[in-house]
Amino acid sequence: MAATLVLHTKEIKEEEIVEIKIWKVPKTKDKPQGIKLSIVYVKDGRRLLGYDNAEGKGYHRHFMNREEEHLFSDIWTLLEDFKKDLEKLRGRSWDED
Repeated sequence: MAATLVLHTKEIKEEEIVEIKIWKVPKTKDKPQGIKLSIVYVKDGRRLLGYDNAEGKGYHRHFMNREEEHLFSDIWTLLEDFKKDLEKLRGRSWDED
C-alpha cells in the first residue's frame, strides 16, 4: 500500500505559513500507528515550529532551534499541542480563548 494523503491544509497570511500534511501509510516499526505527518509554522522564511515523524526519528518537535522527542497519543492531541505552541509563539497566552 502506498501512502495516501488524508489531510493537507496550507494557510498563508502575510509573512506566516501554517501547513499540515497527514498521510495514511502501512504500519511499520517506525510508524506503528500507520501515520506519517508533517506540521509546520514558518515565519519570515524560518521554521519556528514543527511536528513530524521523519524516517528513523519517531515523533518529534522542532521548537525554535531545538529538536526534541514528542510523545504521540493521537492526531487530535498532537494538533492541540501544535495549536498551543503556535499561540505561544504568536504571543498569546495558552489559556486565552
